[in-house]
Amino acid sequence: MKAQRKNMCTQLLELYNAEGEALLQHILTEGESWIHHYDPECKAQSMEYRHKTSPSPRKFKVVASARKVLFPVFWYMEGVVHIEFLERGCTVNFERYISTLRALKLRLRRVRRDKDSILQHDNARPHTSRQTQDALRQLDLTTLSHPAYSPDLAPSDYYLFP
Repeated sequence: MKAQRKNMCTQLLELYNAEGEALLQHILTEGESWIHHYDPECKAQSMEYRHKTSPSPRKFKVVASARKVLFPVFWYMEGVVHIEFLERGCTVNFERYISTLRALKLRLRRVRRDKDSILQHDNARPHTSRQTQDALRQLDLTTLSHPAYSPDLAPSDYYLFP
């Protein structure tokens, strides 16, 4: 495991030494996190006409954990390229991930027309399945190798979801 991690880091360093700072403009990082989501009622929506002596209606507090969504995001050094919101209960399998990659590719054509992108994503099963690898080749997306159990090499864990 350590040897594999060292080899992958060495490959990345060699790539950086060959291309320099320009390499960083091409790296597209994927990260995902569960976020709490709720839509609180604003003051204007809760206003109502009533008689002065009428009691005010009871309002219940909305808790932050009312809804949770999975938030996959693809970003590079200049900002976010593509985001999605997946409802709780949605399973991220290879089919869902391939659908996300297709949407990402369409977005890349609009946002980064003249730049090639190198995708860095972790080695979760939906990312490494044979079907996903076939889709990555079909979509002409190059990937960076990512060693198992190495969150310290994932920029999203430091810069996007601290």
